[in-house]
Amino acid sequence: MASMNILFISIEGNTRSFLKRMSAYARQQHSFNDANPLIKCKEISDQTVPAAEQEPFFAFVPTYLDGGNGFDSGFTELMTNALGEYIAQNDNADKCIGVVGSGNKNFNEQYCLTAKKYAHEFDAPFLADYELRGTDEDIQKIYKILSERWQKAAAD
Repeated sequence: MASMNILFISIEGNTRSFLKRMSAYARQQHSFNDANPLIKCKEISDQTVPAAEQEPFFAFVPTYLDGGNGFDSGFTELMTNALGEYIAQNDNADKCIGVVGSGNKNFNEQYCLTAKKYAHEFDAPFLADYELRGTDEDIQKIYKILSERWQKAAAD
């Protein structure tokens, strides 16, 4: 089975750390049963050259916002624009099969708002969330969700 593809952006290193740990967990699960998919991550930044993605992928996006309250007033996305722009180019959005968000739950209604915006904008399901660097339980839960979605996408 092909590796699950993940596009992500990591500003403070939290998303990168989470995905590094989840990749190690995936390798462990794959060693137990090779039907469990491995993970292939691609970090997107302002320096990333636009490309047309050839395979389905998941997007992992943290939330950095300025203004707004998540309900009735506007907000400005900060620092994660490179990922959104990358997905919007070259029909990449058609290959996005799910979005995972992260953030700080102290921000209440703005928690994971950027990921929810991406899910809506790119017509992909919002699959899961985790706070900051996530827990081991988050890794297990999200890996299971992604694996099931990946297998469903491969069958379609």
